[in-house]
Amino acid sequence: MGKIQEFEIAFDKNKVVYSPGESITGTVTVKLGQQLQCKAIKVNCNGFCGITSKVNDTAWTLEEQYFNTTVSIADKGTLKQGEHTFPFKFLIPASAPTSFEGNYGKIVYRVRAFIDTPRFAKDYNIEKAFFLLSLLNLNQVPDIWGTCSSAVTQQFTYMLVKTGTVVLKAQTDMRGYTPSQIIQVTANIHNQSGKNTGNITASLMQRVTYEMKKPVHDLRTIAEVEGGTVKAGKEVEWKEQIIVPPLPQSSLAGCELIKIEYYVKVSLKFPDVMLTLPIHIGNISLDKKLHPSKKAAPPSSAPAEDTPTPAPIPDTSTSATTPTLPPRPAPKPAPRPAPRSRMSSHYSPSAPPAEYHQGAEGGMPMSDGIPNKRQSQLVSPNAFSYAPGLFFPQNQQPGTEPSGAPFSGSTQATAPYPPVNNASPMPTPLILPPDYGTSAYPQEAPPSYDESCNT
Repeated sequence: MGKIQEFEIAFDKNKVVYSPGESITGTVTVKLGQQLQCKAIKVNCNGFCGITSKVNDTAWTLEEQYFNTTVSIADKGTLKQGEHTFPFKFLIPASAPTSFEGNYGKIVYRVRAFIDTPRFAKDYNIEKAFFLLSLLNLNQVPDIWGTCSSAVTQQFTYMLVKTGTVVLKAQTDMRGYTPSQIIQVTANIHNQSGKNTGNITASLMQRVTYEMKKPVHDLRTIAEVEGGTVKAGKEVEWKEQIIVPPLPQSSLAGCELIKIEYYVKVSLKFPDVMLTLPIHIGNISLDKKLHPSKKAAPPSSAPAEDTPTPAPIPDTSTSATTPTLPPRPAPKPAPRPAPRSRMSSHYSPSAPPAEYHQGAEGGMPMSDGIPNKRQSQLVSPNAFSYAPGLFFPQNQQPGTEPSGAPFSGSTQATAPYPPVNNASPMPTPLILPPDYGTSAYPQEAPPSYDESCNT
């Protein structure tokens, strides 16, 4: 190089792969055998995409610039003999696409250094490439979850005579993969003809499109596996695996001139039937924890859907876990021999009877309100053969409340309690039916109201 014995670019820590938005730093080293007159020493960092219609041609038909930055690291003057080192630093734009190199175009990133000398003297320049990797997170790709499947039906023709059809179905276990992962391919071939098919093959394909006035498509087979034939009238399921080799990612975000696509091609050599299964190749694999799933409904303490909704009664409330019997206004005193404590939650309801708890959905006690048809069909008819509001003191234990949830009428009755027809209103809202699982049907006429109050 004459006066210049050494002229090179070095990146800090010998790093050659960077990410968008990162800074690239390094030094330019100049070693002189004798002093050198120079106008300036400049360093340039740029990134661009160029495409052409000819294989491996660098006379680009179209170009796309991503960034182009130049800094001056030495002003006009004389460089003395010896070694000189000049640092530099550049910021890579966050929108810059991933590096790529194909047969009809490439995305290039490089740092160049120039020594401008006076007129009629020789100029010196060098360059060093670096690579940019913008990670493609497959979890952020739309419609990436689930399997990819397809099906096709093809007429089977032999000697210009149609002998039947072949139905080919295939699917991949996922829609996105990273290098070194395995593509699980499953195919189902139903040969509805009188001839055997050819071998079945599955191929991982890459298609690169260079967007020019007349687009150029570069199609390559990355990997291929082959299976056997399917005999006439038979249906066969074929499973195979394809290991994904190191490949450029599917999406070159930020680049408008180059488009990369991947798909799995499943085909039969005879008859000529083929289907494609589009997939994505990325850098960050799918995380099953991020898979969108149906959110489970939160547990609710409300009654089941089949449980009747309690009818609104003034100053009366019920609880699903601890039934209580709060007082409410009544025209006459309640016919009870002595005040009792509220019913505790450890008493299991006896009305409706045991048949209801065994057969009804949810196993929840019956509550006030409109009767439920399905529940009423699960209850014994004899359980509600009584006059609404009737009180049977012989079934009460001293010092305890009658077991059972607050209850104002039979689910088989048409008139809920209190009566709404010509019947006289019952003055005792706290009167409950007895445990009909143990009591017998009354053989005598029920006592009058006054007799019940004096009991």
